[in-house]
Amino acid sequence: MRLYHGSTMTVRKPAIFRNRSKTDFGKGFYTTTNREQAEKWAQIKKNREGNNENVRAVVSVFEFDERLLDSPQYNTRHFDGATVEWLDFVVSNRKGGTSHDYDIIMGPVANDKLYATISLYETGVLDASTAIEQLKTHQLFDQLSFHTARACGLLNFVESYEIK
Repeated sequence: MRLYHGSTMTVRKPAIFRNRSKTDFGKGFYTTTNREQAEKWAQIKKNREGNNENVRAVVSVFEFDERLLDSPQYNTRHFDGATVEWLDFVVSNRKGGTSHDYDIIMGPVANDKLYATISLYETGVLDASTAIEQLKTHQLFDQLSFHTARACGLLNFVESYEIK
């Protein structure tokens, strides 16, 4: 399985960043199977750095043996689309309230377009079933996140390229 990671630098050896705990699945190294999604994330991260001409938008490409998602050696979780279980997990993680022992998690990305619906659910304006129905109207990109050093070691660097 080919995976992509958008950043401002080439990442040859994936690591878990300590300061990024309030993300969809918690602190981890995030990838996607969608090249364009990774390119957008690389550009977003570059833009956050401002007008620094030394900052680049870079996509690092990895190979991953997807059979490991079913291996009993790793504690994995797979969310099959936008479900109530996924929604509650994302909301809890974004609040910083979830601690888990998963090595690898796969599921949809709760991007900015989806977050308005998620916020309405979180504040009680929408119930879970209404929120899920609204989320299903959006194109859901996938993410595969690695939450332990051992899991990060399963990613084999292939190449990186800069987005111009």
